[in-house]
Parts: sequence; structure tokens; C-alpha cells
Amino acid sequence: MISCPFCDILEHGSREILWQDELSFAIRDAFPISPGHALVIPKRHIASFWDCTPEEKASLMAGADWLKEDLDISFSSIDGWNLGVNVGEAAGQTVYHVHLHVVPRFEGDVEDPTGGVRGTMPGEANYHSA
Repeated sequence: MISCPFCDILEHGSREILWQDELSFAIRDAFPISPGHALVIPKRHIASFWDCTPEEKASLMAGADWLKEDLDISFSSIDGWNLGVNVGEAAGQTVYHVHLHVVPRFEGDVEDPTGGVRGTMPGEANYHSA
């Protein structure tokens, strides 16, 4: 069996856990796309978001809420947020253990943030120019 980096964190305590409840935990992203970028991860090994129980989905959102409050204290001016889950190879999932990205955004961090997550599809972010 291929090891799971998120299960390894729980098993070996190899990373700082920022927050946890009985179903999920939060860590900083190892490859952040912005300062403060963090992940909320179910403790149960689940490959697809769609296989999470309603309680696990609620726990993921509770972790996101906690991270938002914590990051609002840590950074003086967070101007926006992206929340995202990649489900399946075609959507860019590379670790097959569900994880919710919590990404703080800052004025000027990209030239044109129009479309937000729509930017995952080249040419589709700025729907106003169509």
C-alpha cells in the first residue's frame, strides 16, 4: 500500500497540527500559494470529498472557520478567500485523501483575480470579457 502523507501526519506527528476536532485536523500547506495557505483534512482516510459523511463535511467547514479567525489575527489585511477541494485526477487531485484548501488572498497578489477559482480553466476566468 502506498503511504498517505496526511495519514502519516496523524500516525507520526510529523507536522504541527493547528486545529483539530474528533473528525478533522488542520495544517499549513507544504507548498503554499499564498501566506497562510492551510488545509483541513478528515482524520478518516477518504479519497473523494463525495464519500465524506455529513458530519465530516461539517467538520471540514468548522476547521475552515477556525483557520479564518486565526489567520485574520495573524495577518493585518486579508482581502479575500478561496476555498477549494480537488476531486479526481481530472480536477488536479494529487493526494487521494480529501483536503480542503483555505487560501487567504491579498490585494495585488495576482494581476487580475476576476473569476477566482474559474482560473483553473485557461481562458475561462474573465467571463466579463466574453
